[in-house]
Amino acid sequence: MATKQLKTFTREEVAKHSSVDDMWIIIDAKVYDVTRFKSLHPGGTAVFLDDEIAGQDATEAFYGLHRHEVLERPQYQRLQIGVVSGEQPRLHGRVPGALSLVPYAEPTWLTKGFHSPYFSESHRKLQAAVRKFVDEVVFPDAQAREEDGKRPSLDVVAKMAEKNLHAMRMGPGKHLRGLTLMDGIVAPEEFDYFHELVCQQEITRMGARGYGDGLNAGAVIGLPPVLNFGSAELKARVVPEVLQGRKFICLAISEAFAGSDVMGLQTTAVKTEDGKHWIVNGTKKWITNGTFCDYFTVGCKTEDGFTVMLVERSEGLETKPIKTSYSPSAGTAFVTFDNVKVPVENTLGEEGGGIFVMLSNFNHERWVMCANSARGQRLVVEECLLWVAQRKAFGKPLASQAVIRAKLAAMVARCEAAQAWVENVTYQMCNMSYKEQAGKLAGQIALLKRFCTQSAQESARDAVQIFGGRGITQTGMGRFVEHYHRTITFDALLGGAEDVLGDLGVRQALRQMPSDARL
Repeated sequence: MATKQLKTFTREEVAKHSSVDDMWIIIDAKVYDVTRFKSLHPGGTAVFLDDEIAGQDATEAFYGLHRHEVLERPQYQRLQIGVVSGEQPRLHGRVPGALSLVPYAEPTWLTKGFHSPYFSESHRKLQAAVRKFVDEVVFPDAQAREEDGKRPSLDVVAKMAEKNLHAMRMGPGKHLRGLTLMDGIVAPEEFDYFHELVCQQEITRMGARGYGDGLNAGAVIGLPPVLNFGSAELKARVVPEVLQGRKFICLAISEAFAGSDVMGLQTTAVKTEDGKHWIVNGTKKWITNGTFCDYFTVGCKTEDGFTVMLVERSEGLETKPIKTSYSPSAGTAFVTFDNVKVPVENTLGEEGGGIFVMLSNFNHERWVMCANSARGQRLVVEECLLWVAQRKAFGKPLASQAVIRAKLAAMVARCEAAQAWVENVTYQMCNMSYKEQAGKLAGQIALLKRFCTQSAQESARDAVQIFGGRGITQTGMGRFVEHYHRTITFDALLGGAEDVLGDLGVRQALRQMPSDARL
């Protein structure tokens, strides 16, 4: 295909094309012929004539209404006929793989001139590689699937498996042995929770909440119980399938009558007379990835109490999609178990010891949610800073309004505090055994998650106010803000409701109160 030859025009030449039948405009030193397009514009021809931009530089007007990505669409690129003589385009939108130069758009450890005691060169190399991969491979699919509601494309899942990203999202551990991580950028034995933090936060940047959960989030919370409590035979069969993206797994704990109340579950598992199988009956609700999963890590009520087991999709197990406020690409499901037969060998941990299995899993699950929340808030801060810098209201830049700056100040403070607390907890995880984490960090992480999700909801509300009507519109300038505001309540509920987690954190603190201390 031949490259389109662009001519050079002076601004005086462009100005001559300002009539209804012959209309050119300039956007960032590029000349566009909109003569035929003007009637197709959603705002009609009047947008070009009433605002007196026909034949003129429309850069400011354009960026007051549209995202840069509009200019990158093929149908609009074809409208470009030339460039302005002696000038060069200088504006850009999202640059795949690049760090953002917008203040507070990146955590301080990625910001030029700032320092961190936590991140090494290994973490930085991994971050650069994962960002490039996510921007080039994952982001386009995320935006398309958010729009059509389909599950994440299997070729994206396969490409992630080639880089062993699924394995890295499980955190450090034996499951990484022998694997080549991100083309060898980091060795399995040096991989720590900060490497995982990098992976989790870079994936969050795509700004597609439902898709993000659909992109094997079920494995992040459903596979660890198998890794940590499954038999050697079970792990040998299931773990490789999931990490290679050939099979999918989810965590099935919540029920219609038991959300945060894990011990109130009503799904039952009864052993057969020969003791070789469990017979599972009951229902689960709001199960992420459930509609397309092959394996279900299920909490059941048994004779000995609460037991966790791996249930394979088989006769008697049915899933139905649940409509939620975010994309169907998450695969949120209502799961029914009708006399489902499960080998006793699929029991995870001790019979009746399910609460320990789940509690050991909750810390990592909630930490992942905190990591994602902190990064998601930063995306909204970046969107808002870009918007207030280019949007004019009452004849002045939106950033000139003190009330707007006050909202931004609060948003920045919240996301910086969340990131700092996440990094501190991550450092503790790197220096504690799994048992120590369970004993010392459960309350910390519970309070951290409560803080993150409450902060996120406040920032989502402020962002909508800053964007106005665009903040509740699913396309255009405010689409990421609208999406964030619409889906942020998921984080406030998943992994435990805010009030429940706050109470957990305080109760753990009270248990550790010294008996001899007085005011």
